[in-house]
This record gives sequence, C-alpha cells and structure tokens, in this order.
Amino acid sequence: MLLATLHQAGVATLVHTPNPMRFLNRVCRRPEHEKPAMVIVAGYPRADATIPAHALEKKSLEQLATWL
Repeated sequence: MLLATLHQAGVATLVHTPNPMRFLNRVCRRPEHEKPAMVIVAGYPRADATIPAHALEKKSLEQLATWL
C-alpha cells in the first residue's frame, strides 16, 4: 500500500534489500532482536528522469507462475 500510494502521489521509489541487512541495526541504533526487511528510498524525480529500458521488459504470467 505504501509504494502504491507514493506512486499515485508522483513520488519515485526504490526498494533495496541488501545482504546482509544487520548493518541497519547499527546505523539506525536498533536492538539486535529486530530484523530489518528492506530499505525504501523515496523522492520526487527530476523533470528529465527516464526509466531504464530493462525495467520496461516484463515477464509473462506463464514465466512467473506454476499452475497445479
């Protein structure tokens, strides 16, 4: 919902899942028992921003799903 809402508001987003993630505990001063899931970077794009060509290449549903 967050990403869809940001997109509708005209905000560009980038979701990143670095490996390992535990460095975020130190950076954000969070306890060790918490486990970060992802980093979401958000901001307004420049007026001349473009989408990379490979981002427009989508796989078909048959390539992604297995039907039982």
